[in-house]
Amino acid sequence: MRTLYRVADAIDFIIDCTGRILVWAMPFVVLIAATVVILRYCFNVGFPWLSEAFVWLNGAIFTLGAAYLMRTDSHVRVDVLYSRLPPRGKALVNILGILILLWPSMYVIAVGGWSSVARSLASREHSPTMDGLPFLYALKLCVPLFCALVSLQGLSLFIHSLGTLTGSDRPHRDAKGARP
Repeated sequence: MRTLYRVADAIDFIIDCTGRILVWAMPFVVLIAATVVILRYCFNVGFPWLSEAFVWLNGAIFTLGAAYLMRTDSHVRVDVLYSRLPPRGKALVNILGILILLWPSMYVIAVGGWSSVARSLASREHSPTMDGLPFLYALKLCVPLFCALVSLQGLSLFIHSLGTLTGSDRPHRDAKGARP
């Protein structure tokens, strides 16, 4: 189990680094959005590439940040019973959710979307908007990255939940390194 915890720690480190980078990127998205609004409504000037930069960066941050939200347990969870379960019950729900819902859905999204991503990469697809950004393929590449990051974070949660079920658990570190 010690080796599995090392794997989980490595995954958590990768997800934490990704999350921190994305958190620091968000002010730039806000700055771009404010610039678009000021240019359009104060000076009656618009740049399609700047508007697309705002939308595309925002989409990339939210897509790639999903694993970090899962890591920090900040995602939306509609739970009537989960919050009332003991740790072993939560671990069982986590394992079943990962096996039955998370990994299969990530597989379907990755496999179903790969042909579109591959075509976009091969043709170096650009925005259909005149004067738009020249690298739409980079945005589409976020889909398989999303699947990989969320699947990896699912593996980390699976390992920690398995440890809880087998009684060989250790306190799970949150994204700030603290243990509950």
